[in-house]
Amino acid sequence: MIRWWISALQLTELFVSSIVHLLYGFYIFSSAVAGDLSQVLNEYFFKPNVNVIEVKQEPPYVPTAKPTIDANTLPPIVLVHGIFGFGKGKLGGLSYFAGAEKKDERVLVPDLGSLTSIYDRARELFYYLKGGKVDYGEEHSKACGHSQFGRVYEQGHYPEWDADHPIHFVGHSAGAQVVRVLQQMLADKAFKGYENTSENWVLSITSLSGAFNGTTRTYLDGMQPEDGRTMKPICLLQLCRIGVIIYDWLDIVWLKDYYNFGFDHFSMSWKKMGIRGLLDCLMGNTGPFASGDWILPDLTIQGSLQLNCHLQTFPNTYYFSYATKRTRKIMGITVPSSIFGIHPLLFIRVLQMTQWRQPPDVPPPYKGYRDEDWWDNDGALNTISMTHPRLPIEHPSCYVVNDSDCQPLQPGIWYYKIVEADHIFFIVNRERAGVQFDLIYDAIFERCRKHVFRKNLPTLPDQSHH
Repeated sequence: MIRWWISALQLTELFVSSIVHLLYGFYIFSSAVAGDLSQVLNEYFFKPNVNVIEVKQEPPYVPTAKPTIDANTLPPIVLVHGIFGFGKGKLGGLSYFAGAEKKDERVLVPDLGSLTSIYDRARELFYYLKGGKVDYGEEHSKACGHSQFGRVYEQGHYPEWDADHPIHFVGHSAGAQVVRVLQQMLADKAFKGYENTSENWVLSITSLSGAFNGTTRTYLDGMQPEDGRTMKPICLLQLCRIGVIIYDWLDIVWLKDYYNFGFDHFSMSWKKMGIRGLLDCLMGNTGPFASGDWILPDLTIQGSLQLNCHLQTFPNTYYFSYATKRTRKIMGITVPSSIFGIHPLLFIRVLQMTQWRQPPDVPPPYKGYRDEDWWDNDGALNTISMTHPRLPIEHPSCYVVNDSDCQPLQPGIWYYKIVEADHIFFIVNRERAGVQFDLIYDAIFERCRKHVFRKNLPTLPDQSHH
């Protein structure tokens, strides 16, 4: 009888979570469509129809005491979105970073696969910047069962990118780990035809709620805690998997131009795989969900451990991190810190993550694991995971309370702050964050611009595995 009650509660929770996520997805999509329609109608009905009379004026006086800096000489700041995210050009005029890209004269917002693996997204990011046809690598492509080549960027968004023209990266959620993987690929010279790449192509990395060490939410959503790669038979992720497969199989061009999950290199459209291929995908025999080449396995603790084994913190790059949390302790018990301050999409997960227990019959994911270390969270990621890379080896870090306490900044160290916010506080809707939105992004962009010129690389001991 107790088992029946537990099963009924689990199914109820699955139903509620599914409805909440669907409603939020519909809200985002409809907001983008409404914004685009409003813009089109305004341009059509209120198009100015006046004759412009040219008036010659004396040029305004411009003081010459201080030389101005040409924006084209500044290194770009590249904003990298997280899971289910999108870049410039997708979802119409909607901005994933809630318009933060307008705060600086030279900001790039690439559109990467919203559900593709961190490895695939890192490859896409490289070719987005340098230009050319995305090459996922022959060995990786064969192992994962997809095409070796992807979309073509006729013109790179920063083709001069090299050690003399490095870039600032700002990554939200999984986007932060994408940038770390990209920097390691640059150090390993992993791009065919580009033998001169190095880790020094990256000037700084700033993480907003970065997924460095995995999250226990993946298990609540349906990943198996035994291996961190397979899914439970009935769970939220299974519903997501079915929806994504059908979306890609239908291959409605205008819809995919509006929003794309990023699995085009798996060739899942009805034109290429037919009904039989669709059934194979739905049964879990083929496709990204069968091979594990998608984002969720990379966000489990086990998956993050595997990634981090190969990732370094480099001595000539500046690293910054903003970890978020929406929990507090009351009489030694971790609970959500607010009811109305947490987005409805995340409240249930904040509560569940504070109660997470590793199944007693499953070995811990790493030596020294403790449940209580993972209870503080922001509804999507655990706070312990966001501060800096710490598994399987802890990287150099410095907890920052006041910015003045850590001046002058040193490269090769993760400077991190802990901010009271949920996981989507600083994206999509800037009104939720209010003044904090401006404070965070203004600080990020100002810091990036303070490190514009790096003429001589400092000679520091290798701290990559300190």
